[in-house]
Amino acid sequence: MTQNGIVLVVSVSIRHEDQVLMIQENKASVKNTWNFPSGRIEHGEDILEAACREAKEETGYDVQLTATTGVYNFISSTNHQVILFHFIGKIIGGSLQLNATEIIDAKWIEPSDLLDPDLLELRDKEVIKQITENVISQKEYPLALFAKRMEVGF
Repeated sequence: MTQNGIVLVVSVSIRHEDQVLMIQENKASVKNTWNFPSGRIEHGEDILEAACREAKEETGYDVQLTATTGVYNFISSTNHQVILFHFIGKIIGGSLQLNATEIIDAKWIEPSDLLDPDLLELRDKEVIKQITENVISQKEYPLALFAKRMEVGF
């Protein structure tokens, strides 16, 4: 979702056996770059539901969110101001099925390997580095920070 020129995005570190799942994107503006499963929050959508939906759409996995590593504000590689809500998730169902129009490949990787600048071409290197450092140090916060969206009338 874009709000006042700011893009609101969710992403998920899907964890399994001390590794995280990275996806290789096939979108024109970021072709062949690696990223956590992620995408824009749709208008009126709950942030936690958006994170689960994006993980499912891009990987085929049903995930249960377990924590958040935080909120990140940055200018993206496509020159948009982004506010990104990043979550940790675990697989609770589904199977790896890539959305071939948007995703070329996926691989499980040790989080520390994401800090190697020569290993993968990362989409937004600095923010992925920040997220990865939080994942490695287990700097995680409870999901209770994201209360369910409430309808408020003015």
